[in-house]
Amino acid sequence: MAAVAALEASVSLDCVPSLCPASVVTKNYQHILTLEFAIKEINENPQILPNITLGFHIYDSYLDATWTYHATLQLISMRNRFVPNYTCALQDSLMAVIGGLASETSHQIANILGIYKIPQGDTCNGEERLEKLPGPLFEMSMTGYSYNIYNAMYAVAHAVQVMYSSKCHPGVMMTQPLSACNDNCYPGQSKKMKAGKPFCCYDCISCPEGQISDKKDLTHCFACSEDHYPNKYKTLCIPKVATYLSYEEPLGISLAAGALLFSLATILVLRTFMKHHNTPIVKANNRNLSYTLLGSLLLCFLCALLFIGRPKKVMCLLRQMVFSITFSVAVSSVLAKTTVVVLAFMATKPGITLRKWVKKRLATSIVLSCSLFQAGICTVWLATSPPFPDVDTLSIKDEIILECNEASPVMFYCVLGYMGFLAVASFSLAFHSRKLPDSFNETKFITFSMLVFCSVWLSFIPAYLSTKGKYMVAVEVFSILASSAGLLLCIFSPKCYIIVLKPQLNNRKQLMKRNH
Repeated sequence: MAAVAALEASVSLDCVPSLCPASVVTKNYQHILTLEFAIKEINENPQILPNITLGFHIYDSYLDATWTYHATLQLISMRNRFVPNYTCALQDSLMAVIGGLASETSHQIANILGIYKIPQGDTCNGEERLEKLPGPLFEMSMTGYSYNIYNAMYAVAHAVQVMYSSKCHPGVMMTQPLSACNDNCYPGQSKKMKAGKPFCCYDCISCPEGQISDKKDLTHCFACSEDHYPNKYKTLCIPKVATYLSYEEPLGISLAAGALLFSLATILVLRTFMKHHNTPIVKANNRNLSYTLLGSLLLCFLCALLFIGRPKKVMCLLRQMVFSITFSVAVSSVLAKTTVVVLAFMATKPGITLRKWVKKRLATSIVLSCSLFQAGICTVWLATSPPFPDVDTLSIKDEIILECNEASPVMFYCVLGYMGFLAVASFSLAFHSRKLPDSFNETKFITFSMLVFCSVWLSFIPAYLSTKGKYMVAVEVFSILASSAGLLLCIFSPKCYIIVLKPQLNNRKQLMKRNH
């Protein structure tokens, strides 16, 4: 049983035996009735303190400091024995003390109770308070001291409810009367006590960002769970929507369609080159390297499809690895084509014996070594911190992002950095050899294609870092398609134009070669 003690001047129900008067002074008898009525009302209401019963003891202060201190110490002693600080045989749990009607009595009580940190009920009547209970006060249609006593008892009940309900009865809420000082705080708000004012007087403040209150007069707002977010009124937690780059939305459909169209275009170019593999323009551009480059570009376009759809374990493991290796093959093929063209031109100069280097082995060595190095980086990545499916609930407040976690940003940027190194090397070599004679104008197309490639990936990094969720994935897919399309169009479109639309130019070169 939780006990409440009251020190009431001119009232004696349970007083010090040696000084107990012959009869109870009835001057303030209505205050005793108010106290008893309030406790009876609280105990009979199962919605307020279920399985908890409030009891009370009333002591007389005699309007004397000595006996006020004596009575106060008796509150924290054994029942019927005056032994302060000895708690082993205490049968009741002292929850609060309601002071006397005179402010001097409350001061004297507070001198003792302040040491033991036992709260006094705040009467909310404008007088100075020394010890205060947490929680709201209640507005009743009463006036005078009876109202203060009744109100204080409900404040005590509220404190008991706060202390016990979270342990024994989660979710139990008291039916609280209105405050005597101000109106209710509505859902979406919490109470903030006013400095220097009684505890029943408070301001209503809006819940902080990311928190809600779903009932009136809550002391604190609370945060939603990770898979929910507050509505705009901060009164309700709404389930977050799971998002990823899907084939069922316009953005995913557009990127997938682009990947398939460019794949089809690459197949047509490859078929055209294979059909005219003996023509001068195909031979002059190193057929094997052209086939390798076209094959890697086809895989680059198709690997973009791995980034679309619900992230799964196999998809997360494959997509960055396939993308980085196929792109490395493509860029190293361009580097090999540039190197072969430059060495072929230098080998024609008198006094320079480089002809033996201008062979298939050189191009094959460049492609294999550059590609295997990138494959080694990917192997280390998979062995140490492989990518995995993940859920991000924090980046966007109203979405759950389903994504592939790269696990190791360092390895991810190592892969991109190495690919960038190959692109810069190819661009530099092609740029310095762009003014070779017309018969070796391949380097001009390579220079422009690598300029497009480098521009796309330089723009990719800030765009990738500044986006979240499915749009981050969309940026990477767009960069894959744009850079691959740049290589396909810049390098192969001039040759296809001559092969398909200007066959006479191709035949003229064939005749010139035979006559030569």
